[in-house]
Amino acid sequence: MKVFFPSIRSEITELSVQNNFPGIVQITIDNMKSLSQHSKIQKMSVSIRRMYWIYKNGNSYIRYIIENLFVRSFESWRKNLQPQQWKFLYQEIPPAFREIHSLQIVQDQKLKN
Repeated sequence: MKVFFPSIRSEITELSVQNNFPGIVQITIDNMKSLSQHSKIQKMSVSIRRMYWIYKNGNSYIRYIIENLFVRSFESWRKNLQPQQWKFLYQEIPPAFREIHSLQIVQDQKLKN
């Protein structure tokens, strides 16, 4: 992941030594939130595709963490973006992540009712 996310390389290295994959994903999410606050849509798109590569090549634990931390964070990013920016970014999100995101929204709505 250090290669995929060079701007947070030192944090990833530190958390890797501790075998803290959820922490690594959280650092990535925080970085993505910062990108969304600065409307850096292209960088976000690249980072999402990189995380998807990790997801599809990872084991069930990796996929579980990414689904429940990374994909769940999409709503937070959406709130930081203009509607047209979110629309563009959402089209760039791999279909598997969009499907997971949609299922999470439905599950969250059921919990609210």
